[in-house]
Amino acid sequence: MRQHIDTLSSFIIGLIFGIGLILAGMTDPSKVIGFLDLTGSWDPSLAFVMGGAILVGVLAFRFAHQRTANFLGGAMRLPTSRDIDLRLVGGSLVFGIGWGMAGFCPGPALTALGTGNPKAAIFVAAMIAGMAIFEFADRLWHAPRRERKPQSSN
Repeated sequence: MRQHIDTLSSFIIGLIFGIGLILAGMTDPSKVIGFLDLTGSWDPSLAFVMGGAILVGVLAFRFAHQRTANFLGGAMRLPTSRDIDLRLVGGSLVFGIGWGMAGFCPGPALTALGTGNPKAAIFVAAMIAGMAIFEFADRLWHAPRRERKPQSSN
């Protein structure tokens, strides 16, 4: 029963998030690219969306740090690392470049995919391929090195 409640609450929260993205215009790549085009016809409206999201996030994290359990009674799992390393900076750069080129980031792209947007389908397919390539490369990179045994000559 507990798993059903968690699944249902996740679905409802995701649905609200998706509706918010649609209402805010985050699923429209031209609006996003207009926001990122600082030297052309800049559209500042998404700055208010981002500002609102940051404010909600700051307040939610401040409140969450005072709790030991989430609203449904589960364990509270908050990020603990505060390191700014090459992996974080590199990932942020790739994210920003992709967002600027396509006008989508993962959440809005998945929401736009649900509306039947063909550009979102291409973006999501490329995103999944990129995630798979990263997982493969990461496993190769972090795989334990096998010791090479010299072949004996018989």
